[in-house]
Amino acid sequence: MELSDEQQILRLFEDGDRALVAGDVGELSRIFADDYVQYDESGKLSTKQDVINHLQSGAIRFVSMVSTGRRIRILRDDVAVVHGSENDVVERDGKRFLVRYVYMDVVMKRDGKWQIVGSQLAKQCGDFKEHSGGPLLE
Repeated sequence: MELSDEQQILRLFEDGDRALVAGDVGELSRIFADDYVQYDESGKLSTKQDVINHLQSGAIRFVSMVSTGRRIRILRDDVAVVHGSENDVVERDGKRFLVRYVYMDVVMKRDGKWQIVGSQLAKQCGDFKEHSGGPLLE
């Protein structure tokens, strides 16, 4: 049975979460389009290759990712917007952080397969606090 577009996109995002935690560059290369761009909460631009390089170098490591809300809106037969929120545990410079953010991603179907082409991240309200030896965003 063929999955609906919404089911395919949901699977894409679930696969992406697993690939980020596993550091699976091959899988991320499939999920992110070659022209992928991401703007973080500070407005910093990252490309697909930047994301992959940060994972490969160990500059950042995703320990866990928990989707706390995800909504898929199909706009056309080849374009959709996905927005939601995440609670992730990341390691950077030997320290663990709980990072909570909201996002809006644009996905496109190219050659019959959905890929993420753009992301905008925004920090959820809160303050950094120490927890279990490392700062956490709460």
